[in-house]
Amino acid sequence: MILYELLPYDALRLIWWLLLGVLLIGFALTDGFDMGVGALLPFVGKTDVERRIVINTVGPVWEGNQVWFILGGGAIFAAWPPLYAVSFSGFYLAMFAVLAALILRPVAFKYRSKRESVIWRNSWDWALFVGGAVPALIFGVAVGNVLQGVPFELTPDLFSRYEGSYYGKFLGLLNPFALLTGVVSFAMLTTHGAAWLSLKAEGVVAERARSIGVVTGLMTITGFAVSGLWLLLVIEGYALTGDIVTDGPSNPLYSEVQRTSTWLSAYVARPWIIIAPLLGFAGMTMAVLGLRKGREVSTLLWSKLGIFGAISTVGLTMFPFILPSSLHPNSSLTVWDSSSSHQTLFIMLVVTVIFMPLILAYTAWVYKVLWGKVTEADVTGNSDTVY
Repeated sequence: MILYELLPYDALRLIWWLLLGVLLIGFALTDGFDMGVGALLPFVGKTDVERRIVINTVGPVWEGNQVWFILGGGAIFAAWPPLYAVSFSGFYLAMFAVLAALILRPVAFKYRSKRESVIWRNSWDWALFVGGAVPALIFGVAVGNVLQGVPFELTPDLFSRYEGSYYGKFLGLLNPFALLTGVVSFAMLTTHGAAWLSLKAEGVVAERARSIGVVTGLMTITGFAVSGLWLLLVIEGYALTGDIVTDGPSNPLYSEVQRTSTWLSAYVARPWIIIAPLLGFAGMTMAVLGLRKGREVSTLLWSKLGIFGAISTVGLTMFPFILPSSLHPNSSLTVWDSSSSHQTLFIMLVVTVIFMPLILAYTAWVYKVLWGKVTEADVTGNSDTVY
């Protein structure tokens, strides 16, 4: 027996769907509060020292947190090449905007304190705002469009064709439902950033963060509920029909897909997945209560649980679909027909089993070493070593 045949092809596909979710959730849980802190920076820091305190709460960890984004992109490229090809070509301008914002952020971190000019530092502070707010918003907009279906079609040789120009596609992303999910994403990560500042900052900075976090947390809960109702009443879903082959070749055109009345029919077929939105609501509700009462560690943990629940809700609701096509439903990409080869998935899993524990252990060690609040004395007394 060939070694990679120890695990069936369909099991490996399911494992890598789960691992992709782990990487995306890991990115949201770690770099999510970095983006939230950036979005909060101009509003919770009124003086230069206050803003430096805010920046230095994430200064030691933001680069490591961003690795999760790279891992997620690499996993999509290697494990789900059709998804990588179709999504990156179709969302070209949106991806460019995200990457530009993520590039702007490290530049702002490095250059912000190089000069003492007020105009110079204020400009870079707003650059940090853009670097946090834009990705948080666009990631949510992307999720809203995926739930509605993306207007692409696969040719017989599996090249993707999109409807309209890049400019038109970019404007088409900004539809009402996608803007709602974008606002939910932005509010959710801003709340996460507020929970982080509540833990890592003190005094007036932490108080302002808590006040804003309560508002954005309530926005997240409300928006999450409205999005669910919108999915129930307006947005059509997708379903595989006919004989479903879970271990066949990776060719989406071999599958038969039809539109359904709603995505939420998944909760009838798999009632247990209701746990995901319940965790989303519970986590964010407890995070809001924690911010109101000034709790620190528990608030951040509840915020993480809320994000976990919200992202899991999308993945479990859509399963087995990864990228549905509104233009040609049979071109939709699913877990069972959009992966790399059996051997590739097995080799990647072996590498992941070896290196993922090392990454998690190192990350935990870094956070342990850097535990504690950032104070005014830390930033004023160490100007040569902190941001």
